[in-house]
Amino acid sequence: MRILVVSDAWLPQVNGVVRTLDILRRELQRDGHEVVMVTPDRFRTLPCPTYPEIRLAVRPGRLVARLIEAAQPCAIHIATEGPLGWAARRYCLRRRLPFTTAYHTKFPEYIKARFRVPLKLSYAVMRRFHAASSRVMVATQGIESELLQRGFHRIGRWSRGVDTDLFHPRPEARGEAGPFAGLARPIFLYVGRVAVEKNVQAFLDLDLPGTKAVVGAGPQLEDLRRRHPGVHFAGARFGEDLARHYAAADVFVFPSRTDTFGLVLLEALASGLPVAAYPVPGPLDVIGSSPVGRLDQDLRAAALAALEADPALCRAYALEFSWAASTRQFIENLAPFETTRWQEPMPA
Repeated sequence: MRILVVSDAWLPQVNGVVRTLDILRRELQRDGHEVVMVTPDRFRTLPCPTYPEIRLAVRPGRLVARLIEAAQPCAIHIATEGPLGWAARRYCLRRRLPFTTAYHTKFPEYIKARFRVPLKLSYAVMRRFHAASSRVMVATQGIESELLQRGFHRIGRWSRGVDTDLFHPRPEARGEAGPFAGLARPIFLYVGRVAVEKNVQAFLDLDLPGTKAVVGAGPQLEDLRRRHPGVHFAGARFGEDLARHYAAADVFVFPSRTDTFGLVLLEALASGLPVAAYPVPGPLDVIGSSPVGRLDQDLRAAALAALEADPALCRAYALEFSWAASTRQFIENLAPFETTRWQEPMPA
């Protein structure tokens, strides 16, 4: 099947959405599907206000239409609610083509944190965007329940996986040649975007023994580095280097209250690293009451309690999540249509 995926988030951005879609593309191709990506690198773009690392396509409608028509896909998936997503949505509605969407990001909460826009207004826009979708894919039961309460419909599950070959325990990473050599233990680690919506400040404000370490980049990085000289800021890390940072730490602290899943939770667990987080959607769905970490409204208490978790249990727990199963869910949620639709005249 030829599947066209439209996303405003794409490489070289580093975030959970990009990683999910990149892995999905590879898994689909491995299963024999053809994947066509419509992403910002094919358009003229401008930097996103307050987050210049994200590039937004400028007036993409005509080119989006040409790319879709050139691909003549069997199914269309719109992954994000940015300019490309809205342009693809308009095209599909005009051509009466079914499409699916995904709710990767709590944009209303992000926009409120950055611009003080009321949640009611932002959720009304999100509801309109997804209303025509044949299936709104979400990663967890918690997010599904929230969206149902806010008036969303036709919601389907699309979970996530983890690369357990890359992320695994590495005892040598905790030694003198490891990334945190010379730092006082225990090492409490955060991995992710360094941005206001990730609530990193809540982690850095905790009174914890040992060392707090941050791996990642983002618009808050320099400000937080300046205000917290005692924190180890490692910058963005990738591949084996990133995996070694996970494996070298003692507890993974996840301060976000707005993530819809949190791939980093699985990466930490696969590395044998217990998790401390707030009891909110995402951590509640991934960790719950399992003994691989601790969820508590007191994040300091959660972090200290997580030190007692068994790394072997964390690794075993992560092995239950696979990208193959995630990809099967994605395929089952799609709304394929007959390719003869491309021979039909476009409605006036």
